[in-house]
Amino acid sequence: MNAPVVKEHYRSIWISDIHLGTPGCKASYLLEFLRHTKSDNLYLVGDIIDGWSLKQGWYWPQEHNDVVQKLLRKARQGTNVVFIPGNHDEFARPYVDHEFGAIKVVHETIHETADGRQFLVLHGDEFDVVVRYAKWLAYLGDWAYGLCLKLNDVLNGIRERLGYPYWSLSAYLKLKVKNAVQFIADFEAALADVARQRGVDGVICGHIHHAEIRDIDGVTYCNDGDWVESCSALVEHQDGRLEILYWMEKRALKNTGKEVTSCASSSSRTPGTRKSTALFERFRPSGKS
Repeated sequence: MNAPVVKEHYRSIWISDIHLGTPGCKASYLLEFLRHTKSDNLYLVGDIIDGWSLKQGWYWPQEHNDVVQKLLRKARQGTNVVFIPGNHDEFARPYVDHEFGAIKVVHETIHETADGRQFLVLHGDEFDVVVRYAKWLAYLGDWAYGLCLKLNDVLNGIRERLGYPYWSLSAYLKLKVKNAVQFIADFEAALADVARQRGVDGVICGHIHHAEIRDIDGVTYCNDGDWVESCSALVEHQDGRLEILYWMEKRALKNTGKEVTSCASSSSRTPGTRKSTALFERFRPSGKS
């Protein structure tokens, strides 16, 4: 008989850059995370569904359905679920200020923590000059990034067989390539400037797949990471304290005695079912929220 799942209760959870509809999405680990956690507020901070990839070829396995159903179920059960579309799921931006299955869709929002701090919450792609002014280059970069994730899966398959733990090739490259490091720094500074101009205490975003909490000249910058590389989320504890959770580390602690060696799911493009398109019928606007 299976033991009941013990859920950790947070005041708020932020997740982004799940990229449902791509082989790189770590849907199985995200489902575990969602089953083991509950929160009063759940923010989906963009790039939840990867419309760019789905336009190129259909990929939608059952686990991706399960993630969407789990999010809808949390909203039905009383969690305040807020969806902020990103550049990869920009198809949802025309539906801002509507609700889909009790999930609110907004362009951005302000979150107040339990200790009274105010945070601007947005995806952040509007501060990426490549996405904004050279979209063709963004598409090219997205293709190259997808290739890197596939290489990452192959590499970690070999590492797992040799008994080594998970290691992210793409994250390593981002921190070793000078231009990538400068891009991250510029992005973080731009978001902090926006928060300062808005008169809030900090900013919470996604987009660049680089989880972080740091102070930038008096502004708290937070990035919740992603679910294709780091399997990370930003959480708010009941006292207002913010923390980045890396699910693979938490999972290792929960599975006592079991060494977790991989955060990688298969990157092979297996046939999804086009019957899954019926799922999106549930996302028709139900009116202004």
